[in-house]
Amino acid sequence: VMQLIKPDWPPLAGINAFTTTRLGGVSQSPYDALNLGLHVGDEAADVKENRRLLVESALPTKPHWLNQVHGSGIVRLHDANTVGDPDKADGSWTDTPGVVLAVLSADCLPLVIAANDGSSVAVVHAGWRGLADGVIASALDCFAQGVTLSVWLGPAIGPDAFEVGEEVRQTFTERGANNALAFRPGAVEGKWLADIYQLARLEVARHQNATGSGILIYGGTYCTVTDAELFHSHRRDGTRSGRMATLAWIAN
Repeated sequence: VMQLIKPDWPPLAGINAFTTTRLGGVSQSPYDALNLGLHVGDEAADVKENRRLLVESALPTKPHWLNQVHGSGIVRLHDANTVGDPDKADGSWTDTPGVVLAVLSADCLPLVIAANDGSSVAVVHAGWRGLADGVIASALDCFAQGVTLSVWLGPAIGPDAFEVGEEVRQTFTERGANNALAFRPGAVEGKWLADIYQLARLEVARHQNATGSGILIYGGTYCTVTDAELFHSHRRDGTRSGRMATLAWIAN
């Protein structure tokens, strides 16, 4: 049975969103069972069947998949009827009902950003490189000024599992001195445990302070590495890891 994780925000008019888990598909081990990534070595026929089952059971139409590059690009989508070759981007935004947005992840942070009046929505793939490159700010800039937003931090690697080197910490502290709050020393000298959820919250707060926008933040409680029953994890399983999808759309 397909198990979906929905944002813990109050109901937003017309906004639908969720993240898939690894439950409910046809892929075989080690990609079992609901793997939605075509680029990870799984049988293409199984992935395509998983995508078909996803649409059949939970979506109004096929999603707009992306060619994710760990950058800060956001594509604006307006046509619900055209699903062409994937755009090279790490997020998408729409103000058109019926357009289904999608990003894939397996430890990187997926976000859903929605206007509380239901007028627009975005999904974002934020690994540490994308975070440091400003992908969240790029997505927030797509929304009209003065509109209150809700941001949901979907399932990602948790703060006790995300060990990084000094160069990663330095990259973030150069972007914002208060990003140091999201790092604590690891077990090995020169290594740090990074809180990707906190880094995202700090990024949202900087945008809010700069623009005066009203932004509410939800989520940020899962760990994809430690919960092997629910989640695929590249950090845990290496290159033979499947991918979850985070999807959002405005209802017709």
